[in-house]
Amino acid sequence: MANKIRVLIVDDSALVRDILSVGLSRDPELEVVGTAADPFEAGEKIPILRPDVMTLDVEMPRMNGLEFLRRLMPQYPLPVVMVSALTEKGKQLTLDALALGAVDFVAKPKADLARGMELLMSELTLKIKIAAGAKLLRYKHETTVEKKTARETAELKKEEMIRTAEPSSRVILIGASTGGTEAVREIITRFPERTPGIVVIQHMPGGFTRLFANRLDSETAMKVKEAEDGDQIINGRVLVAPGGKHIKIRRDPRMGYSVTVYEDPNYHGHVPSVDIAMKSAAEEVGAKAIGVILTGMGADGSVGLKAMRDHGARCLAQDEATSVVFGMPKEAYKNGAAERLVPIGEMAAAISELLRR
Repeated sequence: MANKIRVLIVDDSALVRDILSVGLSRDPELEVVGTAADPFEAGEKIPILRPDVMTLDVEMPRMNGLEFLRRLMPQYPLPVVMVSALTEKGKQLTLDALALGAVDFVAKPKADLARGMELLMSELTLKIKIAAGAKLLRYKHETTVEKKTARETAELKKEEMIRTAEPSSRVILIGASTGGTEAVREIITRFPERTPGIVVIQHMPGGFTRLFANRLDSETAMKVKEAEDGDQIINGRVLVAPGGKHIKIRRDPRMGYSVTVYEDPNYHGHVPSVDIAMKSAAEEVGAKAIGVILTGMGADGSVGLKAMRDHGARCLAQDEATSVVFGMPKEAYKNGAAERLVPIGEMAAAISELLRR
């Protein structure tokens, strides 16, 4: 087959390199052009093999995947799919890698290795194909130890703000997938502390969303937390849908808006599902809602956003030029759900303008 996607596998485990090589080679659209046991070997092979996509282990001796990304991206901008361990350290490094430019990640199984590796190969194959066509956006965001004291002071201020916050009369819903962690950050960090309540639905496995919420919380004036069943939607707070669970908006005439978080099978391949969250917002919030679809593969959110717009909500989607993958925004715009396409750098201002109206 012509124009196969050329893949370089980087992992310190010979067994994992073999499993990934054999598994990926079964797909007629992929060609494994090489493997490397560590970043130093990979650095030598990249200019020679010229892969289209690289899979990169997060935790490796001598140099971890994060440090390799820092050094690699300026010299050889290359779509990278991280292979993450499900340890706390591995999850944190994965989020750091996404901030440094990695396109996406897959998580290594912890139990039932035979079944787990089968699912990993299926997910990795798909994400390599997505990465091959993704835009490489130059996110270079890193937090520093020097900001620790300032963050702690800000956190105390936010806790006090949340204790006195009013129920939100408006609800902002943001749905995202591939490339979404940095796109969401780009928006949330631009909002002032008293912004109406926000619910973020980011396609991500369980465990990662808590760390994602914690990271956002350390960087924004608003209070960010992983959503729990019954959490109120209040001014100044961002709720992140937990990975592996669905989230819905509900309205109580006395208490205002809150969220229902529950376990259920994936909906059209996704859990959490943007469609489920946005359909509930259409019914419960109506014209007082704002819906936003960001970068991501597929069409999740397009039906839900259309329902929101049909119920009077204002609806936006990210433009193609700034999307890592212009799948979800494209579908939301094509079916008439999104009123217009907005560059990610202008999205916070566009949402704020809708709130003022």
